[in-house]
Amino acid sequence: MGHAIASRLIAEGFMVSVWNRTVANAKDTLALGSKWCKTPKILAQSCDMVLSIVSDFTALKALYDGDEGLIAGAKPNQILVDMSTIAPHEQQAMGKKFSSSQAFYLECPVGGSTRVALQGQLIGFMAGSKAVADEARTVLTHLTKRLEHVGDWGSGATMKLAINLPLMVYWQTLGEALSLIEPLGLDPQLVVDLFTDSSGGPNMLKVRGKMIAQALANHPSTEVTVNLSTMRKDVNTMLAFGKTQGKSLPVTQLTLASLSRACEEGWAQKDCTQMLTWWLTQNHT
Repeated sequence: MGHAIASRLIAEGFMVSVWNRTVANAKDTLALGSKWCKTPKILAQSCDMVLSIVSDFTALKALYDGDEGLIAGAKPNQILVDMSTIAPHEQQAMGKKFSSSQAFYLECPVGGSTRVALQGQLIGFMAGSKAVADEARTVLTHLTKRLEHVGDWGSGATMKLAINLPLMVYWQTLGEALSLIEPLGLDPQLVVDLFTDSSGGPNMLKVRGKMIAQALANHPSTEVTVNLSTMRKDVNTMLAFGKTQGKSLPVTQLTLASLSRACEEGWAQKDCTQMLTWWLTQNHT
């Protein structure tokens, strides 16, 4: 996702500097003309605004903290925007790190795939200072089709988890639905088209329908938009947050069980569309 976001900004005419844990991980972005920075500190010192997106809170703390972290290099009045999907209390903890800083921290997790990011069609959930959010719009609007300020730190994460929850559960329910019609032997593209045009098909099918049909036809795309490991991590976060709120999420719990099994059986790095293929290979009698 970081590459897709950087690619979009470069296409929109921004000068982009990048840092990653290895140069190899950034090679595709560097090939587009971005500038490499040796440390997060140097990156912060080199930019007017910093955007970060990482896999989890441990990675986020490593990026921001320490002598060579983003906070060490942050300049007065600079805005640092984190777009990661982590727990609400973790975003609150990040915001507090800036309580005595002259720089500003804005939370802005986004909804959408890498393909959507390349088109500048993400949905952003900004949280933190409203004034800072308004200033950050000058950059973030180039990445999003809708950009909303939803409250204080932690609110963006809460909104992102809530919006993603039905999608995560839908992958499981779609797999079960496909198992019912599997004996019909229909063409996968026809099946996807029928679901897309019916009340059984959310917007996700319009975006990923072709990839789903390819996966069902045993010719999966090599593109990975969101892998099953990331889905499992996000569903775990949803359940943990629900528990802190005293909420029961039984359907989500069952979805996690399926995702965990798929990951344990070697599907962790496969695209979300292949969750359906995994489900149809299981013996559920």
